[in-house]
Formats: sequence, C-alpha cells, structure tokens
Amino acid sequence: MSNNTRILLVEDEEKLARFIELELIHEGYTVTKAFTGREGYELAITSEFDLVLLDIMLPEINGMEVLRRLRRVSSIPVIMLTARDEVMDKVAGLDQGADDYITKPFAIEELFARIRAALRKRTNDDAQGDILMAQGVVLDVKRHSVTVLENPVELTKREFDLLHYLLKNKGIVVTREMLMENVWDYNFDGGTNAVDVYIRFLRGKIDEVYEIKLIHTVRGVGYVIKDE
Repeated sequence: MSNNTRILLVEDEEKLARFIELELIHEGYTVTKAFTGREGYELAITSEFDLVLLDIMLPEINGMEVLRRLRRVSSIPVIMLTARDEVMDKVAGLDQGADDYITKPFAIEELFARIRAALRKRTNDDAQGDILMAQGVVLDVKRHSVTVLENPVELTKREFDLLHYLLKNKGIVVTREMLMENVWDYNFDGGTNAVDVYIRFLRGKIDEVYEIKLIHTVRGVGYVIKDE
C-alpha cells in the first residue's frame, strides 16, 4: 500500500519514534525521522514533505521555536505531539501556527485521523488557489504571508486562518457559526465572542492602519469581505 504522502517525524524518544514510524509505514506513508529540533527544522526547509509531526520537548531547539521558524517560510501542515496537556500550551501551539495538537499517550488511530484531516484541509486550501486578494490585501497561502498595499502584515495563525476563510468566501456573508466550525474546528458555542474578538484584531491590523473598509459587519448575521 502506498499513498506517496511524505511525513517528517520530529521526536526525541527513539522507541516512540520507531513505533510511530512503523505504524505510519504500515499505513502507506513515507517517513523521515529527526531526533532534535535543529535537525527537524533543517530537514523541513530543505526537503519536500506533506506534513510534520512535531514534538514540543526537543533537544537543541524546542518544538515551539521550530514551529515559529518554520511558519516564517512554510505553510506545511504541522501536528504537535506532546506529553503536556495544559490548555495554554495548546493555545500557544495553535497560535504559533500548528494545525492540530495531540497529547501523549494517544491511540494510533486517533493520530491517523488527525493526519488525514490535516491533509484534507491542505488539499482543500490548495484547490481554492494560492493567492487571494481584495482591496489591496494579498494573502499567499503557500508562503503563509499577508500584504496590504504591498506592506507586509504580521498575523497570528488564527488571524491568518480567519482572513483566509473570509477571502475564500469574498462577497458571501459568513455567519459566526460557519467561522467557528471552519476556522476554530469545533462546534459553535453561542456564548463565546471569540469570532468578534478576532475580527477586531484583524480590523486593527488592516482596516484601521491602512484606512480601508475590508471586513463588513452584517448585523445579526455575520461578516463579509467586499472588494470595493
């Protein structure tokens, strides 16, 4: 069985790394292992991979720093592996640009499911096109970059994903429920104001700084990007 999907596994526990490697190979994946953060980062930027499995507690360079450096140059899907189960660790990883997070010990079938989901999301993103634009805002999916009137804008992973979804649906009003399900990847909780908070973050970095009206509120419904 072969699906030609190449996975980089960065994990310093050699027995665990070998176990994951064998299970992934059995599923048809091609696996390359790295045992330090430095080795993993160098492999990630010099070789072609479809997905990275990245431990947080690594020698030389920790996983969070590897992820931060990687996100400067690549939008490759990254799933964090860690023994930590603290909410703030998960939030930090996701904000730095991780696509998903799985806590050790985990069932191998759960890891497979998360890998498939991350790869599907990447495929869907690629099908939408690499460059999305509106009103002088240019979002480059592969470079994971945003410019406004040719000026680079630094966004967190969540801000980038939110802007990406809005731009993919340019001219279409998207509800808060749609944003929670597609950007946050969990069912909408009517009591949370996370969407509104992040819309304010985006407006603060784009609309207000560059004096454009990019993100419009449709009262009682949601938000829309108009290319006026």
